[in-house]
Amino acid sequence: MSEQSTDMRDEKARAAAWFRELRDQIVAAFEGLEDSHAEGPFAELEPGRFELSETSRHAEDGSDAGGGLMSVMRGGRVFEKVGVNISEVYGTLGARAQTAMAARKGLPGMKEDPRFWASGISLVAHMRNPHVPAVHMNTRMFWTPHGWWFGGGSDLNPCIEYAEDTAHFHTIQQAHLDRHDTALYPRLKAWADDYFFIPHRGRARGVGGIFLDDHNSGDWAADFALIQDIGRAFLPAFVPLVEKRRGQSCDAEDKDAQLIHRGLYAEYNLVYDRGTKFGLETGHDANAVLMSLPPMAKWV
Repeated sequence: MSEQSTDMRDEKARAAAWFRELRDQIVAAFEGLEDSHAEGPFAELEPGRFELSETSRHAEDGSDAGGGLMSVMRGGRVFEKVGVNISEVYGTLGARAQTAMAARKGLPGMKEDPRFWASGISLVAHMRNPHVPAVHMNTRMFWTPHGWWFGGGSDLNPCIEYAEDTAHFHTIQQAHLDRHDTALYPRLKAWADDYFFIPHRGRARGVGGIFLDDHNSGDWAADFALIQDIGRAFLPAFVPLVEKRRGQSCDAEDKDAQLIHRGLYAEYNLVYDRGTKFGLETGHDANAVLMSLPPMAKWV
């Protein structure tokens, strides 16, 4: 990571605009899946639509510190609950966040100049049909006067696993990463396997995907192109799985398995997820931060 970062006003604007563009693409694709689901389980329901609401973040002194757009669909034919949020926040990091940033990212200057800026997209989809896998995706850019980096990825979370679905999801991820460096996919897959692990359960929360953080090669344009391709991989990796499984018959036993698996997802996000902790600690809208939680879950 570079020792000193300029203001990077243009780069910040480009990154924030891309996250919004990706959000628009995903929202359109998901509403299209709702409209096209005309046969099979839950087809009798009204097609879901995203509800939009502005989110805000306020500094400790009450001043504006950015915000975002929360897009949530509830009770659809295909998506029981899905959120696609974008944000652009800024200000100064609190003492705890400063200490964590200095320790984890090697930025000792944070205490002297704790300014930050961050923008990103965060998506979590909990599906109506238990045979359709839940999914998570996020990408982000983070800036401080002491350095900048990108992070994010996506992972698949089926309650009923299909080996061919897992293979498809990973194949698409790898194809998009191989455009940049063939060494990326195995490294980012292993990173996801490690990151999306639930220690107190001794198991992964799903079947993996890709993940990276603190990514700064020194070439902002190249790194931005990589994070864009991680985002571009999402729809072709996930949508075919939805189209394949949404019409599959399901019963009460399948739904029970789904609710139990959602409990694992909730445990991970509330106990371990860095994004959840950062969002709550820095004063972002709690509803937006906790958008990832499922509408219903079950514990045995």
